[in-house]
Amino acid sequence: MEVEHNSETKWEAKVSTVLKEAKADQIWAFYGDFFNFHKWFPGLASCYGIHGANGEPGCIRYCGGFSIKSEDGEDSVSWSKEKLTAVDPIQRSLAYEIVDCNIGFKSYESTVKITPSGSDAESGCRIDWSIKVDPVKGWVLEDLVKKFETGLDRAARRMEEALTYPEE
Repeated sequence: MEVEHNSETKWEAKVSTVLKEAKADQIWAFYGDFFNFHKWFPGLASCYGIHGANGEPGCIRYCGGFSIKSEDGEDSVSWSKEKLTAVDPIQRSLAYEIVDCNIGFKSYESTVKITPSGSDAESGCRIDWSIKVDPVKGWVLEDLVKKFETGLDRAARRMEEALTYPEE
């Protein structure tokens, strides 16, 4: 975990995980399916497109059912609308921002980059997930980062398992 503090009061952090078996191109395929990330991310009950073509810059997905509580109370489903702002399939990176939500983010920008972890493309991969967000009321950055670390680790393991034991 890297935590950066700056004078503009934005919270910035990066979480990473390494997969020993999965290749970068294999994991990139899961991230490229921007509208279906609920298949991999724990605690995300639903994810689907509400605007544009899946995986194309400008498309927007609705994500619902986070482990982060909504501002509306315990019984309310937490949700966000996330806009894909950049995609680079050659570098295996994408960027997105939250354009609307009920989970306390006033601004949120995120970048995901997937790279080979060894000297060649055949020896596993690394996923780096960077976030930049205005401070969130009721949270400290380190707790938010821990949620992201846990989520990324679990999502990466699910992706690797799907490659190892594909559905028939």
